[in-house]
Amino acid sequence: MPKQGVHPQYDEITVKCACGSNFKTRSTHKGDIVLEICSACHPFFTGKQKLVDTAGRIERFRRKFADTEAKKAAATTK
Repeated sequence: MPKQGVHPQYDEITVKCACGSNFKTRSTHKGDIVLEICSACHPFFTGKQKLVDTAGRIERFRRKFADTEAKKAAATTK
């Protein structure tokens, strides 16, 4: 038993997400907690994460530094 009057209240609260997911936990926080994103809707945890090469960024990078790579290769062969 913790000493009375020293420790904060540790009560059950509800955590609500914008996606509609709710769960109960215990916390010293007063009132409910509202989240924008949780493990039920976060792309990393759901496996719906997409790695997209938007607008050919990788190809543009390779073209930009292709000359530099060629010059380095030529310098090392000499």
